[in-house]
Amino acid sequence: MHPLLTKFFGFDPKITTVKTEVIAGLSTFLTMAYILAVNPMILGATGMDKGAVFTATALSSAFATLLMAVYAKMPFGLAPGMGINAFFAYTMCLTLGYSWQFSLTAVFIEGLLFILLTVTNIREQIVKTIPPNLRSAIATGIGLFIAFIGLQHAGISVRNEATLVACGNLFTPEAGLSILGLVVTSVLLIKHVTGALLIGIGITALCGLPLGLTHIDGFMSLPPSLDPVFFKFQWDHIFSAQMIIAVLTLLYMDLFDTMGTAVSLMIKAGISKGGKFPRLKETFLVDALGTTVGAVLGTSAVSTYVESSVGVSVGGKSGLTAFVIGIGFLFALVFAPLFLAVPSQATAPVLILVGLMMMTCVQDIPLEEYSESIPCFICIIGIPLTYSIANGIVFGLLSYVLLNTLSAKFYKLNWEMYVLAVFFIVLLIVQ
Repeated sequence: MHPLLTKFFGFDPKITTVKTEVIAGLSTFLTMAYILAVNPMILGATGMDKGAVFTATALSSAFATLLMAVYAKMPFGLAPGMGINAFFAYTMCLTLGYSWQFSLTAVFIEGLLFILLTVTNIREQIVKTIPPNLRSAIATGIGLFIAFIGLQHAGISVRNEATLVACGNLFTPEAGLSILGLVVTSVLLIKHVTGALLIGIGITALCGLPLGLTHIDGFMSLPPSLDPVFFKFQWDHIFSAQMIIAVLTLLYMDLFDTMGTAVSLMIKAGISKGGKFPRLKETFLVDALGTTVGAVLGTSAVSTYVESSVGVSVGGKSGLTAFVIGIGFLFALVFAPLFLAVPSQATAPVLILVGLMMMTCVQDIPLEEYSESIPCFICIIGIPLTYSIANGIVFGLLSYVLLNTLSAKFYKLNWEMYVLAVFFIVLLIVQ
């Protein structure tokens, strides 16, 4: 069986096992499954049919993740990206007044441009332009970002008008369940229990039943029709200034979100060796194809998920992990009530602990060398505090180029970094 797994998924029995890959896939899927409920809610605010968006979300996620499994052979899950879907709904549609059909068209064009940038190796070249220490900073910043998302899902970090964020009521059932899950999962990790993260999700979800937070409303149902959102493009504005700005903004957000996530996950999984990122082009192409197909199906841009770090932390190393995630999304079409029964409070502890695991990359940054550590620090805090992986990368690279130029450390810089810095500045102005 191993030769077939190696052929199709890049499985290596010397560094992983089938059991580990399956547990990693299930862990990532359960941590990502919230998108099946959240994406229809967000895109539904634009007037899109929520049931159709649910089906589009599940199908686009399954397509992209299964392609990741067999083509890129990486242990990553993909789905419509958080942050980008909010920009799609609340900025493009509700604030700027574009129709959701116009916005889907922008996503489709962005996906085609992504394919072009990938096959011409431009995306891969951008990754190589990012300094090694800044790559470690990206992974660290994403770790903080993941932990922050977990705290929000737990109700521990809440909105505050005066201070922006504050501590929530820790004595609510939601916060209590998350804290219980954090304790249980932490103990399992300390005891080196195999599948600790997945077991933690299961125990926490079961504990949510008597609290009324875990609701199992049946087990199976037919998926809603795609027809209300399938191939609903608006072609009459594709050459307008509004479309060009929308496409460039989506391109910027999706490009650096995906780049930061993929690079940090490869570092965390030990796939990256000596600053090299194997099958990076394939990973980017899967992401681009997922976005394009997702737009056709009727959802916002598809991207590699930071929650894939859960499976990576469990030990996922190959496309077999992604295959399990993809099958999970297909099963979700039929078993939606069961999969959606896992509350966000059950996955929040896992996100917090994965944040810790990704923080280990900070060890690679020379903190006493300020020409390196200051840009890295700006990148690290920029990701969670602006709620954007893309913004953190932009701030980090711009500060790296500026500070090393002003300090006359030109040997650290190359012309590609200057070009990328100018590109970032233009995009920030356009936004």
